[in-house]
Amino acid sequence: MESSLAGLAHGFQVALDWHNLIWCFVGVFVGNMVGVLPGMGVLSTISILLPLTFSMQPVAALLMLSGIYYGAQYGGAICSILLNLPCHPPHAVTCLDGYPMTKSGRGGVALGITMLAAVIGAAFGIMQMMVLAPYIASIAFKFGPPEICALMLLGLLAGSTLAKGSPIKGVSMTLLGILLSLVGTDINTGNERFTFGILEMSDGLELVAVSLGLFGIAEFLKSMNGLVPNARTDMQLGFRDLRPSRRDLRQGIPPILRGTVVGSLCSLIPGTGPTIASFIAYALEKKISRHPERFGHGAIEGVASPEASTHSAVQGDFIPTMSLGIPGDAVMALLLGALMIHGIQPGPRLIVEQPDIFWGLIASFWIGNIILVVLNVPMIGIWVKLLQVPYRFLYPTALFFVCIGVYATRNEMFDVGAVLLFGGFGYLLLKLGFEPAPILLGFVLGPRLEENFRRSLLLSRGSLETFIDRPIAAVFVGISVLLVAAQIVAALRRSRAPIRIPEEAFD
Repeated sequence: MESSLAGLAHGFQVALDWHNLIWCFVGVFVGNMVGVLPGMGVLSTISILLPLTFSMQPVAALLMLSGIYYGAQYGGAICSILLNLPCHPPHAVTCLDGYPMTKSGRGGVALGITMLAAVIGAAFGIMQMMVLAPYIASIAFKFGPPEICALMLLGLLAGSTLAKGSPIKGVSMTLLGILLSLVGTDINTGNERFTFGILEMSDGLELVAVSLGLFGIAEFLKSMNGLVPNARTDMQLGFRDLRPSRRDLRQGIPPILRGTVVGSLCSLIPGTGPTIASFIAYALEKKISRHPERFGHGAIEGVASPEASTHSAVQGDFIPTMSLGIPGDAVMALLLGALMIHGIQPGPRLIVEQPDIFWGLIASFWIGNIILVVLNVPMIGIWVKLLQVPYRFLYPTALFFVCIGVYATRNEMFDVGAVLLFGGFGYLLLKLGFEPAPILLGFVLGPRLEENFRRSLLLSRGSLETFIDRPIAAVFVGISVLLVAAQIVAALRRSRAPIRIPEEAFD
């Protein structure tokens, strides 16, 4: 514990440097604004700003991108509660009770409880990272190529099968991401793979082009085609409207604590992320409630617990990403790619070799969450006004920065064409009901999975038994098998369920 406090003190020295502090503020401010505006996703925003970080110091770049991630969770709750628009997947469940509270004139109370849940959940998640990450890193020193390969396999399976929608679609998207990561020159043999004779593809596909296309252009096309309505509101909210009563606090604080625990546990499981954590927290509250019929009609527990779990899981997601190099979701995969662009390898040695990045990031979490409370509480009226920004002004500006950003990566027009191609492909996937997020997960982890798989076979002289003979690797392989088996059993149960035909069909 003493080492953690000493590291945190060093982290505050790094985070309070005026240069890093400014970029931390920029990150949380942009993230908060992106969260408020419907249709602007975290992934597309980070993808657009990723080229900006090429000229920045690694610490400042990570503080800004991370601030966008957890800052957007604050703003996303505002849009969900006031307009019934889940701008981000974790806040979809918040709409169920948040918007009914708004319709009954208690939208301010819902936002006030959300702010309290965010502070408590984020604080617990940060302390969890302070305490657990060094221990996980020390255990990770026992990991060789077979263990890392098995853990990545578990992360890929969890990220694909636990994503919303069909597990088969999720696995197929993950495999597609791995195939895209293989494009380029094989570092072992020097042979070109999947380049189709195109010279620009010999160095592989750019992470910026793939992410901008799948999550930037695709989301823009989705919004412009009417899948996300242009929201407007004339609601007026002040500081007094945000203060919950004592009765509201008595009803809200126990669900906040339970949701915080759910989010912290989910963050330690690769592939779950804040979205699944919020739904689990909501289901738990409805299950243990004495009056479950209240849920869906403005129950304050239906807002408090999911929001606390979301913020706890968002902060906790950095634990496996930083200490093991295993991203929990697509956003973490993008942040992992940003570190690799700067030549920093996340993993067990990060805490020792890059203490400025690790402890500076933790200290920035405390600073950033305080800034977010200061921004949201007195400026709630301004955020409500931002919901009236017309999309015809918003999207042309964003598309301009997309083209500039992707061209700046390698100064090649080929990347601009690639991002447009991936944008059209991503929009097609959305229309067909495929989730593009697992593609990015497979694209980032694909090269590392291949590298550790090859090393494992070299060390074992081509024997796959190395993944079973080594205890840690065998545990991860066993969990992966159980995960796949659970999905198969669930699919069989759904297929055997009787189909109910309404009586009106026979009339």
